[in-house]
Amino acid sequence: MRALLQRVHSASVSIDGEVVGSIERGLLVFLGLEPGDSFAAGEKLLERIVKYRVFADEQGRMNRSLGDVSGGLLLVSQFTLAADTTRGLRPGFSTAMAPAEAEPLFTALFEHMGSVYSPLAGGRFGADMAVSLVNDGPVTFLLNG
Repeated sequence: MRALLQRVHSASVSIDGEVVGSIERGLLVFLGLEPGDSFAAGEKLLERIVKYRVFADEQGRMNRSLGDVSGGLLLVSQFTLAADTTRGLRPGFSTAMAPAEAEPLFTALFEHMGSVYSPLAGGRFGADMAVSLVNDGPVTFLLNG
């Protein structure tokens, strides 16, 4: 499981021109699921993301978490994060979890986050999404779970 975090001033996801999820200051998180990933591992990674200190304190140091600043969380499924890019000129996707397994896992993780963290927004699994963001920093981290 891989999560790409981007600290944002704002972010949104649109499908066919309609905004389906948006946040103000917070984190845009792209989540890539791989074979063998579990709900427990995802829950642990998402908990880490909410507590990950990427927001500035009074001294300008990254000492505040998403929860500390009551920021928004925009969670978007992105299977390309699980791609094999180690060789050649085309990514391989055999390292990504099959959609039939990934969709219920992503949905369960999203629903779990909705019960423990707010504000939360998301895209739609498997949809062709347009993601807009105003990056803050830019500050971007790749976490492996």
